[in-house]
Amino acid sequence: MIKKLFQASSTVASAAFIVGFFSLLSRFAGVIRDRILNDLFTKGTLDVYYQSFRLPDLLFQLFVVGAISASFIPVFTKAWKEADKTRAWKYTNNVLHALIFIFGLLCVIAILGADVFAPLLAPGFSAEKQVAVAQMTRVIFAGQLFFAASMVFGSVLQGAKRFFIPSFAPIVYNAGIIIGAVFFTPIFGPMGIAWGVVLGSFLHMVVQFVGAFALGYRYQPYLRFRDPELLHTLWQSTPRLLGLAVNQISFVVMSAIASGLVEGSVRNLNLTYNLNFLPIGVIAISYAIAAYPTFCERVAHKDIPGLRASFSLTIRQVLFFMIPSTIVFLLLRAQMVRVIYGSDGLDWVSTIEIANALGIFALSFFAQASIYILVRVYYALDDTMTPFAMALIATFANLALGIPLSQQYGIVGLAIAFSLSQMFQMALLWAVLRMKTEGLDEGRIGKSLLILSVSGLVAAFAGQGAKYLIVHFVTLDTFWNVLLELAITTAVAVGLYTLLAYLLKSPEMRSIASGVSARFLKSAEPSEVPDVV
Repeated sequence: MIKKLFQASSTVASAAFIVGFFSLLSRFAGVIRDRILNDLFTKGTLDVYYQSFRLPDLLFQLFVVGAISASFIPVFTKAWKEADKTRAWKYTNNVLHALIFIFGLLCVIAILGADVFAPLLAPGFSAEKQVAVAQMTRVIFAGQLFFAASMVFGSVLQGAKRFFIPSFAPIVYNAGIIIGAVFFTPIFGPMGIAWGVVLGSFLHMVVQFVGAFALGYRYQPYLRFRDPELLHTLWQSTPRLLGLAVNQISFVVMSAIASGLVEGSVRNLNLTYNLNFLPIGVIAISYAIAAYPTFCERVAHKDIPGLRASFSLTIRQVLFFMIPSTIVFLLLRAQMVRVIYGSDGLDWVSTIEIANALGIFALSFFAQASIYILVRVYYALDDTMTPFAMALIATFANLALGIPLSQQYGIVGLAIAFSLSQMFQMALLWAVLRMKTEGLDEGRIGKSLLILSVSGLVAAFAGQGAKYLIVHFVTLDTFWNVLLELAITTAVAVGLYTLLAYLLKSPEMRSIASGVSARFLKSAEPSEVPDVV
């Protein structure tokens, strides 16, 4: 079974299972990381730490993720499928060097100008905290270069449908940050967290390089800026870069707004978003990563009906998981915050604020998840401009709502604005894509959604009843009692949801179960799981 983890995935469900499983482990490592940080550092220090990520994350998402996610995998996949390995590795080395060269120059400029950027990123901070932001930003930038190289190696593995190592790499990244917090901090002070980020980034790169090397990659000092495939990658990445710029600037502005609220608001916003991203990262991104090569293959063969079918199956499987996730997060948001972040460093006021904001985020889980899938279809269709335009419109809506709402409701207001803008963005992306593909199999999606919604509503009432029943037998004044309530209520709600979906003959259950069993239980090579009408 272990050997099968390293083989190419031939179904979206089996690939998503691998990505999702290790993404869950990574999120668990992230929870441990955040818990340790809250135990070891004051909320003021963590405000500085989280804000120090804004500029490195902004540039990394733009010039690395923007270039790689939009166009590297389609070009690499084409060469890989045509068994032209020499061309595939030549292209990989060319992109690697071009990316390091361009991004390295940006990192140098950002490091030199960190003192200028810090007041813009955190206008509500004191001058002393702004200096700390600049210092920590410089160190974090060193790790981003390792991440840039790692993204290339990870994309090679994804293009070849090897998802195990790219899914495992974030775990070692979080481990590096934990090492920095625990062992580097006594030596370097709070700056030890930043050096932990550098260590984690380096480990992330090493793990993915080993995977690419095992696949056949060999390093060669090759750089040709006039290479047609590299020029195509850079050209296609431009709209994607702009779209990511809009999304990243949106969160940068949200953080800047939070820096002007009460102390700890930046920390609370980041902790809330990290929890919000748990189901999105584990489910939606896992499926988006797993489905993208399949979308690209459908488009390469000009199989639009096949593309529609692949999209429909993927989105329905994602919604199968997102509905119970929404229920659990709404019912148990306060318990989650207490179990995951509860420590002396997180007072009750912050706990309630994070829980309330998390409940608002949960209402848009379906939209956040769907956007990741929709955008991958646009990229497969070689259309990166439409997602950019929709992201731009949604960002203006987010900021227009976020500024006034935050003044009245704090980070809860920012969560309201974000969730509404995500729903709006999803609706726009869906409407345009429907016209481009002459339909998105809405009939089958609607039928599945009805089954899942009925199952979800019944499960929600049962979970709420279980939660109220538990408090008659358990006092929620200890960590273990809160964890017990969280576990039992989740088990009741998710268990009943799954049972009802099975009794109502949800086709998604069969597709998911078949994909996972094909990955681990069958001796024959698995094939694409047929959809069920």
